[in-house]
Amino acid sequence: MSHPGSTNAPVAGRVGKWQGIQDCVHCGLCLTSCPTYLSTGVEMSSPRGRLVLIRAGESRSTTLSPVMVRHLDQCLGCLACEEACPSTVPYGQILHEAREQIGQEFQRGTLDRVLRWVLLRLFPYPERLGAFLGGLHLCQRLGVVEWAARSRTLNALVPRLAGMASLLPKLAPAAERQPLPVVTPAEGLKRGRIALLTGCAQRALLPGINRATVRVLAAAGYEVVAPTDQGCCGALHLHAGDVSGARRLGQALMQSFEGAGAELIVSNAAGCGAAMKGYGQLFADDPAWQSRATMFASKVRDVSEILAGVTWNGRLQPVPLTVTYHDACHLAHGQRIRNEPRALLEAIPALRLVELPESDVCCGSGGVYNVLQPRMARLVLDRKIHHIVGTGASVVAAGNIGCLLQLRAGLVEAALPVRCLHPVELVDWSLHGQPNE
Repeated sequence: MSHPGSTNAPVAGRVGKWQGIQDCVHCGLCLTSCPTYLSTGVEMSSPRGRLVLIRAGESRSTTLSPVMVRHLDQCLGCLACEEACPSTVPYGQILHEAREQIGQEFQRGTLDRVLRWVLLRLFPYPERLGAFLGGLHLCQRLGVVEWAARSRTLNALVPRLAGMASLLPKLAPAAERQPLPVVTPAEGLKRGRIALLTGCAQRALLPGINRATVRVLAAAGYEVVAPTDQGCCGALHLHAGDVSGARRLGQALMQSFEGAGAELIVSNAAGCGAAMKGYGQLFADDPAWQSRATMFASKVRDVSEILAGVTWNGRLQPVPLTVTYHDACHLAHGQRIRNEPRALLEAIPALRLVELPESDVCCGSGGVYNVLQPRMARLVLDRKIHHIVGTGASVVAAGNIGCLLQLRAGLVEAALPVRCLHPVELVDWSLHGQPNE
């Protein structure tokens, strides 16, 4: 049976390669960790519900229907269910392969196709994004972007465009978006040489995070190299189901870092770090790249993993703020890193860390999920903002640019005086003082 928007390609037989899908026993332990299920209460918006859709497609030789695709698209890919699953179902890998199949067999609507095409050909390419943001910077100064974010007419006609406008931070001037120094020397006794992933979007949208990261790592005794030819890690393509595109970008990134002479590769963005740590699996069936990818992945660290072991010997100065911490999904669930960012914050004198209820439940960012699925992203974000307000914190910290942009948008819309910062920025404040703004 065919459905509008679907193809006649049968689902039957294609799920055999999705190892582990049959291990789901539908126990329901994943439900309380799934942000879309918590926000809707709809079974098909849960991990086990989505697995049922895939298995049903295999057993009944059905086609990819709009309903199936919609519920798979609405998955944030946060991996909370994978961590909660007692049967260790590899949900993340199944989701990537399902989305790859959707991209090959399902005909999306025109607007959806165009938006995805633009996003995947803009954000992962720093030069293109930089030029685009240069124009946006002018539009912000003229008030056009603020109007677009607030326009009820635009929200009604093109909600995705209005949503994109609301996510934009105040863009830094071009001078602040210049590339980092290729090499930043270590201060004092040199601990080692590390290479920093500057990110495709972060270097343009929130460049202060990278500059704070370099300052803090140098203060900790690390020589920091930032390869000038580095591009995207491929995370956005992978989440969108474009596995071949993710591999192509991953190959280029590995090549750009191989000549850096660094013992470790550091990321300050959870999604990027998780993607790079997964290169061994991404290239598992590619003999030419598998060993290189595995070696590269073994060197990847989140910045909090590096800094959590540093003894500052009284160099940290007081930062009298009440801070709450949001666990970025691909840091907590994807990389199993929870304690290190909190240890960084707790080491700062006078900083009061308040635990956030449901801190490891997704905020609704999900890479470009909040652009592609604005309504569901809003439901998830509203729940997160409610919990942040309850902490009474003046700052919410998170180790991922997507989370920071999403949380900022929700807090600004709610007119709440809460700042969104990366933990490394707060450490930088403690070492070097709060920048003038």
